[in-house]
Amino acid sequence: MIAYPDTSFLCALYVPQSTSSAAIAHYHRMKEPLGVSTLLLYEFRQSVRFQIFRNAHDARQGYPKKAGLKALASMDANLQTGALTVLPVDLADVLNHAERLSSQRTMAGGHRALDILHVATARHLGAKEFLSFDENQRKLAGSEGLIPRP
Repeated sequence: MIAYPDTSFLCALYVPQSTSSAAIAHYHRMKEPLGVSTLLLYEFRQSVRFQIFRNAHDARQGYPKKAGLKALASMDANLQTGALTVLPVDLADVLNHAERLSSQRTMAGGHRALDILHVATARHLGAKEFLSFDENQRKLAGSEGLIPRP
């Protein structure tokens, strides 16, 4: 495994936004399927569902239902074809990595729990690159020896 994404990268792949062209270009250059964890899939799906909720209550926010459901269906189709692959992780090991990261970096860097868990998962899986558009998460990944991309 070379690269591991966060939710911002998956969202850019599946929901049109300012970072989509960079995410899609990077994804097409990859020589292997994009590896994901069940935690990452859960966060992506939850995020899309929440954005649909937001849009239903204020059309200026979130994603329209049709766009959100299309994003979920596209991701599921990529899982079915193997373009995305679910990688098994040892949750206890990921949580141990995450606790170390939290204790060493959160008070100085202001990192959120799921961001730490994604970086810890990437480290656990032996990723070399971390795919994210979140600048603070990119800094955390870089501090852990991962190359932030795209």
